[in-house]
Amino acid sequence: MLTILGFAMIATFLVLIMMKKMSPIAALVLIPALFCVVVGKGAHLGDYVIEGVGNLAPTAAMLMFAIVYFGVMIDVGLFDPIVRGILRFCKADPLRVVVGTAVLAAIVSLDGDGSTTFMITVSAMYPLYKRLKMSLVVMTGVAAMANGVMNTLPWGGPTARAATALKVDAGDIFVPMIPALGVGLLFVFALSYVLGRRERKRLGVLTLDEVLEPETETVLVKAGGGGQAASTSAGTGAEVPQQDDGDEGFKGLDPNRATLRPKLYWFNAALTVGLLTAMIMEYLPIPVLFLLGAALALTVNYPKMADQRARIAAHAENVLNVAGMVFAAAVFTGVLTGTGMVKHMADWLVGAIPEGMGPHMALVTGVLSIPLTYFMSNDGFYFGVLPVLAEAGAAHGVSSLEIARASLTGQVLHMSSPLVPAVYVLVGMAKVEFGDHTRFVVKWAALTSLIVLGAGILFGIV
Repeated sequence: MLTILGFAMIATFLVLIMMKKMSPIAALVLIPALFCVVVGKGAHLGDYVIEGVGNLAPTAAMLMFAIVYFGVMIDVGLFDPIVRGILRFCKADPLRVVVGTAVLAAIVSLDGDGSTTFMITVSAMYPLYKRLKMSLVVMTGVAAMANGVMNTLPWGGPTARAATALKVDAGDIFVPMIPALGVGLLFVFALSYVLGRRERKRLGVLTLDEVLEPETETVLVKAGGGGQAASTSAGTGAEVPQQDDGDEGFKGLDPNRATLRPKLYWFNAALTVGLLTAMIMEYLPIPVLFLLGAALALTVNYPKMADQRARIAAHAENVLNVAGMVFAAAVFTGVLTGTGMVKHMADWLVGAIPEGMGPHMALVTGVLSIPLTYFMSNDGFYFGVLPVLAEAGAAHGVSSLEIARASLTGQVLHMSSPLVPAVYVLVGMAKVEFGDHTRFVVKWAALTSLIVLGAGILFGIV
């Protein structure tokens, strides 16, 4: 019964947000609360929620101060040269813009943190998408998939969890997987090219001067037939959020904005590089690093208290949206785990594997990792499900290393899971509805995961 209710709860949540019948925050809170009562555990709802909030509180703190930090860096002009450089490389061509988004997200993902990747990528690319009237769900989808492939780096999280759970070396898991992951990343770039061609066909190409001109108030879309841009991305079936014709979101290139601090550019650049380095080297917990970084950035760039309050207020909406989403997700994960639904769902899936599939447990693990890491946290999958799959594989002569490698293939889809806090940073900063992002990205991310798995089998890695 708990298995059925667990799947029903997840399905209800996804359907309601994709149909836009409920906001993600409301759905993350009310649906698990209802199901908690249905399973007869309503009296323990408070305990489950408090435990979930406690587990996600450091993540929420990290996101809050990271948003403030990178928001200040945008205000002071740290990313202006990056945006202008991308503009000149892309030449106002939607195809190049989409491919550039994938490349930028992949490069920034080397820091191993999804939230940071999305903040930097969206900060750099959002103004360009807005001015060109491009589909913002294409931006979020491409960035999420590129980050999903790169999230398998040993310091990214999943590989370390798999190594810990199965007591193997992280390097022995990751290094042999590089060719398969490389194929997955190439597929993301190829998909970006295809999506970019569709955007180019829908919008046409502007001149660089038209894009950079800050005072233009007219519609800059040059549709293929000379008309207004369509509301859907041709061929993708993805809804394109309506966008205004002004310069909202493009103010990052305004050379006269009052928040600029050109004399402090190299200080801010050094501070950002130092912060990311400290994060990768794990000198301090990430929430502490961003807390210190935000405080230092505000103090140095805006010594006056009034200016500091103005900058915090300017980014308060993003902070509230993201932090609220994380704490709401804590209700969902708390109920899913506390009631035992996750365990029963995992046990049912493992038990449903036919006996004859024993020698192919690596393949089974790879296939199961795609939906399981979407519907549950990485901790739940790698520490709860993976050891069981590895034990079943060992009984048929399948090594733990093969099981561990196969388990990484689901990470491309995992990065768009409603249980991943970073995805709310992505859609929040891009001003994209979570349901729109989900509808667009799920099919492409699942296909990319299957391609990684197929490449792993082809290369004899899995």
